[in-house]
Amino acid sequence: MKVLIIVDDYLPKSIKVAGKMMHELALEFLHSGHVVTVVTPDQDSKESYTLDDLDGIKILRFRSGRIKNVSKPIRLINEMLLSFRAQKALSVWLNSNPHDFIVFYSPTIFWSGLVQYLKKIWKSPAYLILRDFFPQWVIDNGMIGEHSILAYLFRFYERKLYATADVIGIQSPANLKWFSETNQHIRNTQLLYNWASPLVDSKKMVPIDIRKKFNLGDHIIFFYGGNIGHAQDMKNLLILAERMLTFPKVQFLFLGAGDEFQLVQDTIKSKNLSNCILLESVSQEVFTSILTQIDIGLFTLHPDHKTHNFPGKILGYMQVGVPILGAVNRGNDLKTVIEEGNAGFVSNAGDHETLYQNALALLDKNYRNSMGKNSKKLLETTFSIETTAEKIINSLVKGKVLS
Repeated sequence: MKVLIIVDDYLPKSIKVAGKMMHELALEFLHSGHVVTVVTPDQDSKESYTLDDLDGIKILRFRSGRIKNVSKPIRLINEMLLSFRAQKALSVWLNSNPHDFIVFYSPTIFWSGLVQYLKKIWKSPAYLILRDFFPQWVIDNGMIGEHSILAYLFRFYERKLYATADVIGIQSPANLKWFSETNQHIRNTQLLYNWASPLVDSKKMVPIDIRKKFNLGDHIIFFYGGNIGHAQDMKNLLILAERMLTFPKVQFLFLGAGDEFQLVQDTIKSKNLSNCILLESVSQEVFTSILTQIDIGLFTLHPDHKTHNFPGKILGYMQVGVPILGAVNRGNDLKTVIEEGNAGFVSNAGDHETLYQNALALLDKNYRNSMGKNSKKLLETTFSIETTAEKIINSLVKGKVLS
């Protein structure tokens, strides 16, 4: 079968977890005997589109405006134009190269125009991999009003996105329940956890010794890697770092980009957090190399979230077999998954004392090693790339037969 994947961020340029996840999914489809093409925007392209190859995956990159690390108004305009620009650049190629299945990833919410067009010309079913509920989370966090013009605009595109999909894969049981209750007319949903390959490809790593570079020696490294934004509530981890100043062998390493990067930088300086290092985003090859040198993987979610995301960054921590320390909004079933797997500790966001006590427990090396092994095992049993790929293809085959 021929599978077309649509995603707004992809390797090798991507520094996001989504780009890595979707490439691993594409490779799993390829290894299962399918022909795979990826459609993705390229903000640096001077051509209307380019066609290249990565590990046997064909990649169609169409010219696009900037949608990463740019002001919110510019990002909104360029995301809204994604489908239009893709159709304009790729229509001849797409008409000449029909595919059996369409797999598209959200965020962003603005792929419905392109997917509708492809379904019309190919008569192919489409699977939506839905990883967060936008605009719900920005409303929950008070970034836009529930009855604002922007909210109505985003809801319009959100509804179009869902209507375009034959099947919608949602990333956690609690999110699936929330979605079903909020969108009672939509019944074509299923649970689809995040995924990752259990193997770390050392050939694709850029050698870097962070312990030598930052003179960390045998320090215990608490690492946060990924988006540094409002949805993550980074002050939660900075409060923890401040409380851990009394432990000279503890080091916090924050790496990423986002709208709270400056806040983290300013807080480290104003509070003189000598146990914190803040780095800007790096390539996936450097990022993976850094992951192999850390001791504890950190994540945090804003307490005001009503939905229940599973941050993709935890997959990287599981891949390298380190324990996970995090904080989630109340009711998020990621807490149950990690703690029942004995792969780490998860507290409620805002409960600084429990987060601190959990961090203290992980200072014990034997405890870290035991939980790290369980973390790796949890990836293989619950977040399997093979299970994910099979589930998506089986759902699309069923959809094609029914249609």
